[in-house]
Amino acid sequence: MTQALNNVSRVLTAPLMLAIVAPGCAPNSAASYGNAARPNNSGGTVALRLAFFPNVTHAAALVGTGKSFYSKSLGSGVNIEELTFNAGPAEIEALFGDQVDIGFVGPGPAINGFAKSKGRALRIIAGAASGGASLLVRAESGIIDLKGMAGKRVASPQTGGTQDISLRHALQSTGLTSTDKGGNITVLPTTNPDTLTLFVKKELDAAWVPEPWVARLVKEGNGKILIDERDIWPNKQFATTVVIARTRFLDEHPDLVAKFLDAHVRTVEWIRQNPAEAQKIVGDRIKTLTKKSLPDDVLTAALSRTDITFDPLRESVLTFADWSKSLGFQKEDRGTLKDLFELKPLNDALADRKLPAIR
Repeated sequence: MTQALNNVSRVLTAPLMLAIVAPGCAPNSAASYGNAARPNNSGGTVALRLAFFPNVTHAAALVGTGKSFYSKSLGSGVNIEELTFNAGPAEIEALFGDQVDIGFVGPGPAINGFAKSKGRALRIIAGAASGGASLLVRAESGIIDLKGMAGKRVASPQTGGTQDISLRHALQSTGLTSTDKGGNITVLPTTNPDTLTLFVKKELDAAWVPEPWVARLVKEGNGKILIDERDIWPNKQFATTVVIARTRFLDEHPDLVAKFLDAHVRTVEWIRQNPAEAQKIVGDRIKTLTKKSLPDDVLTAALSRTDITFDPLRESVLTFADWSKSLGFQKEDRGTLKDLFELKPLNDALADRKLPAIR
């Protein structure tokens, strides 16, 4: 058994283990659902714990931190502490454990976190990305359509994560199920770097992953795109990444949330206006966070399939909720999610820049 498969085994036995690239995080506690932001040790400034992934689908976070848009908007009284994760469920557990104040995460974990906490833990306050996720198959796997997945081994970043929900919904729509549900498809929660390793070693047949791992699996893992997820959504738009806020942080620091969202809107607009420079910053930040540089052609391909946006694409998020319920990840339906979105601060930021409101 390879080291990568050993890593998969550890993920299976500890699915909520945090993948944090920052020291000092306390153990998780699903009971807290967020205390107020606490002063740090440097002059009583507020510590804002900002969570995101080193992925292209989190480009707004990478550019916003890389260009210091967020820190400049928040001012000298706020110290941003960056936390990075591999998958959404771990980030939500960290938010439950009072380790995250604002985070970039997929809609699936955001919905599940809201439902698990009975609506107390978090709110979606903006969007961050649309697209940028695909189902890939190894070229030699013989898979030409979803029905060909029967008997195969397929990876997703983490059980209950956004790509995992998309994968299982697609299988369910074809009449297929995973082995844990009595079917014959082995779905393995696997970190994205290990997914690439297992593709190269021919120990995985397929994977549903976000960018830049789609582009990397194509270039380095002899993968080919079977489903570009944009193709299964109306107008090719769906929320890959949203911005969430811990509810108590939102309630007690509305001024900081407003400043953050003003910077977020500015960041998205800057990325759209400066795509070449934005690509360089995204590449530099990913290299810093993962110690692995990405070739320009990989970044170009990844960004070409990803739309950076501040629109949370609400209907697509509610559709993820429908899928999550049908897959057994939650009991609640979209009717219980009326308080999931808090978009007034975002719309205020848009109005300040004379941009249309998000309905």
